[in-house]
Amino acid sequence: MRISLFRADYRNADHGAAIVALLDAYARDPMGGGQPLPHAARDGLIAALSVFPTAFTVLAMADEQPAGLANCFDGFSTFACKPLVNIHDVVVAPQFRGQGIARRLFAEIEVVAREKGCCKMTLEVLSGNKPALGLYRSLGFGDYVLDPAQGKAVFWQKSL
Repeated sequence: MRISLFRADYRNADHGAAIVALLDAYARDPMGGGQPLPHAARDGLIAALSVFPTAFTVLAMADEQPAGLANCFDGFSTFACKPLVNIHDVVVAPQFRGQGIARRLFAEIEVVAREKGCCKMTLEVLSGNKPALGLYRSLGFGDYVLDPAQGKAVFWQKSL
């Protein structure tokens, strides 16, 4: 089996189908909420990503099968006065886990981030996702801390 990684082209129907299939698999996983991807997201995701100027997806294929993806978005660090990449979704299909695909996705994201002159890459992860936490730590990720006396940053949300 040959694993290939590339930056997805949102105009390519095969790339779009792979992205939606992988994201649906992630949504159905307990770490993704355990529910199918909503129909509105399934139907509109690729069109929305294609017009979102800071979006990019790194896609992994095992021969012709979707194996993994990372959906990313450019951001900006005001303190560093440089761009950053936020890694929003990381998915490896269950049948392809344990084969180093996530590491390869992150290596390609880092190539993109360096091409863009980014100061850092950011991500969010559930505290109970031990395999992901172990991988991310091994890749050099850690808590965001400015001053240890003030604690680490936490990720919050407010649904609208």
